[in-house]
Amino acid sequence: MPRKAPEIKLSDAEKAHLEKLSRSHSAERRMVERATILLACAEGKQNQQIASELGMSTVRVGKWRSRFALQGLSGLHDEQRPGKPVIHDAAFRNKLLSQLDKTPPEGLARWDCPTLAELLNVSQAAVWRVLRKEGIHLHRARSWCISTDPEFTEKAADIVGLHLNPPLNALVLSVDEKPSIQALERKSGYVQTRDKAWVKAYKSTYKRHGTLNLFAALNVATGEIKGQTTQTKTRDDFRQFMAAIIEDEPPHREIHVILDNYCTHKRNEDWLASCGRPVSFHYTPTSASWLNQIEIWFGILSRKALKQASFTSTDDLKNTIEAFIKRHNERAQPFKWRKREVKGAQIKNTITNLRN
Repeated sequence: MPRKAPEIKLSDAEKAHLEKLSRSHSAERRMVERATILLACAEGKQNQQIASELGMSTVRVGKWRSRFALQGLSGLHDEQRPGKPVIHDAAFRNKLLSQLDKTPPEGLARWDCPTLAELLNVSQAAVWRVLRKEGIHLHRARSWCISTDPEFTEKAADIVGLHLNPPLNALVLSVDEKPSIQALERKSGYVQTRDKAWVKAYKSTYKRHGTLNLFAALNVATGEIKGQTTQTKTRDDFRQFMAAIIEDEPPHREIHVILDNYCTHKRNEDWLASCGRPVSFHYTPTSASWLNQIEIWFGILSRKALKQASFTSTDDLKNTIEAFIKRHNERAQPFKWRKREVKGAQIKNTITNLRN
């Protein structure tokens, strides 16, 4: 006596869910197919008829009819499968990470996938799987800089205090120089890449027309810039620039200048004593020039006015820099100064932290 297929009766909620699923263009194709089978079963159709209409075997129709009858909507999903047996387990992962801590073979500056695979006697794919899972990029590199200045706290607090709480009516300037800006002349335009994207391009060959140095002072309170280009960057050039900066200020106004530890910024006590104004120099800690806000503006200048540009002479370069400063000052605003805190645990000079 033939077995009778279980009868499928749908609640209103189940029917609505299956109808929505059967019409979906974003759901998985197998889920759409199973919803269609069950809707047909609920209409009272036999397995053979449904299989004929949908172009599949009766065994397949019977499987999802029975699964739904026993488990409801949850029966539509595939059951857990054991999957492929693990070949490279946690021991292999730890062995690979331990190897990364060791010095690469002679002649290599860093580890690469083929070298690791050969040394561990595994496939390159096995090595890549572990590296991807752990987020390790063998070909990428970043630098870090930690100030070893024993007076870092005092110097940094002094400079941050000038930014956040300057003396009443005082002028706070962030000063530095951008040396050896090249006046390069080369053709540029747009080219289309293989993926049909248009990108800015420039010719690999170029003509050199000399270099300029730029002294710049940022008014921390307003964001305005005063700059001066020079052919040299000696201590005398620095002093002349500073004299020009403070010339228009009231004689008794306090002027605080934030500087890095470049040699031309030091040993200027005689100039400070003879300038006839209350000018104070404040130096950033060693290896911490990022405390000087003018560095932020130099980055903006490089990205917007110098990178990929073409200059026919140093005069052309000078005019471009002066035009950029003028344009900047028309929209000048003080920087909202933020620096991401770097904790000791974020600096991993070994791979040990990953293994633990």
